[in-house]
Amino acid sequence: MSNRIGPDVAMLGGLTVLMLLTGLFPGINIVDPPTGVSGFAERAVIMIGAIYIVAAGLQETGAIEMIAAAVLGRPKSLATAQLRMMAPVAVMSAFMNTTAVVAMYMPIVADWSRKMKISSSRLYMPLSFAAILGGTCTLIGTSSNVTIDGLYRSWLAHEDNETTRNAFGLVEPAFWWIAVVGVPSTIVGIGYVLLCSRWLLAERRPATQVTLEDRKYKVEMLVEPGSPIIGKTIEDAGLRHLPGLYLADIERENDILPAVSPDERIQANDLLVFVGIVESVVDLRRIRGLVPATEQVKKVEGGRRQRTLVEAVVSRHSQLIGRSVRNCQFRTRFNAAIIAVHRGGVMVDGKIGDIVLQPGDTLLMETHLGFVNAYRNSSQFYLVSQVEGAREVRHERAWLSLAILGLLVVMLALTPIDRMVSALVCAGLMVGTRCCTGTVARQSINWQVLIVIGSAIGIGRALDNTGIAQTVAEGLTRVCTPLGPHALLVAVYFMTSVVAQLVSNNGAAVLMFPIAMAVAVESKVNPVPFLMCLMSASACSFITPMAYQTNLMVYGPGGYKFTDYSLFGAPLNLAVGIVAVTLSPWFFPFHLTP
Repeated sequence: MSNRIGPDVAMLGGLTVLMLLTGLFPGINIVDPPTGVSGFAERAVIMIGAIYIVAAGLQETGAIEMIAAAVLGRPKSLATAQLRMMAPVAVMSAFMNTTAVVAMYMPIVADWSRKMKISSSRLYMPLSFAAILGGTCTLIGTSSNVTIDGLYRSWLAHEDNETTRNAFGLVEPAFWWIAVVGVPSTIVGIGYVLLCSRWLLAERRPATQVTLEDRKYKVEMLVEPGSPIIGKTIEDAGLRHLPGLYLADIERENDILPAVSPDERIQANDLLVFVGIVESVVDLRRIRGLVPATEQVKKVEGGRRQRTLVEAVVSRHSQLIGRSVRNCQFRTRFNAAIIAVHRGGVMVDGKIGDIVLQPGDTLLMETHLGFVNAYRNSSQFYLVSQVEGAREVRHERAWLSLAILGLLVVMLALTPIDRMVSALVCAGLMVGTRCCTGTVARQSINWQVLIVIGSAIGIGRALDNTGIAQTVAEGLTRVCTPLGPHALLVAVYFMTSVVAQLVSNNGAAVLMFPIAMAVAVESKVNPVPFLMCLMSASACSFITPMAYQTNLMVYGPGGYKFTDYSLFGAPLNLAVGIVAVTLSPWFFPFHLTP
């Protein structure tokens, strides 16, 4: 897939070509338009969209930061960072939909990689792979496991299979049945990522680096009474290692504490003086109980949720030139409060109100959401722009959003409610309880991912209609039949893995299930090892971004090339295959001993 066009354009374009060929040559019946676009109505596509809204609610309330601080910590190396991320992701994926886990963790990983200066490409693909591996540990971990479980139960109940069922004492699978293969596969997979990612996983998008050219501001933040950071040390409050930002001093009861120790304890009404880049100033605003120290901020009209940070450059024609911030009545004229000033490559020191404005000064201000549109073409400013991610955080609803997340986990793992419905209910609760607004909910949905997945499902159905996947699978089976049950098991795993890369995990499960069962029956061996390998191979799709939904979800944000998946995923596919083929007949022998 070319990197010059997005994956959504490429996939939708490919699907369009297939539907066009069907229209021009009806006899070949590749895929008709209703079938081709039916993928966009799939429950998985709708569910992923709903999960994005749930994740937005977590992010808007600051719950994302709470989770990240509790789970991820501050690792000292890439391997430690990957382990701290992959282990909890794998555990969660065993009990809830893998796409849900990845959707929840993506904003956490994005924020974490920026703060820790770790390239996001070193984390996004391991995130997807950990979710896939964890999903293989239970029958509900992946949709393909659920599909195969249903097919196997129907197969057991069919009267034609009574002889095989009685011969091997076959029973319906238990919840942890697949764990004997899934758990070792997950351990091996995580170990592979930790050992090999440094060499095999490309660094496509460098971590955020602070350079001399970054605009630095001096920002004064006031510790409000009742703030949760009161009584904590600078280190414990998380104020020491903010990227691109340092605590210059503390003003406390008319005293100045320079060169602040990390063991210094924060007190109410402390004035914390920070120096750093604008992106890190945004992080300060997300800390509960810290507010800009200028009194003018409190006088800006509109609620806190209707405010944002804006940067604007003072034009050479501005009426503000030569006047101090205090005397130019800035807040009254623009309904905005200046919280920092940058000039000529350096920050401007001193009290905000005493700074005399000059042409080219960059003003960092807290203002209403309509400021950019109102003053974009004003003669007073150049380059008026909103600072990304500067919306006010709804800290008071953080636990509510986490409760909704917990409800989603329970509904997905422990109730018979359809997973799409569960996700939609929780997405609705996020909006209904005002954890996020309707506007934020719409903006949070990654439409590129949904278009790619919907198009891929349509293309998979085209491969199914033409019979290509099934023809290839049956041919390989005939070749391997005389070589014994282990060779047949390897063939089934290999064929399922190939079909999963070409179609999808669910497509591979549906296409290969009757073939795997037929091979076991004709060879007069226990079908359970084949079932285990079928579950493992259909779910563990690491070689292409289209093979699994979570691979598609991280494809764009990680900045990956198509070949990155093949280079890093192929050895993992092989390692998991060896585990599955080895352990399946060990726990469930081909032939029962008398």
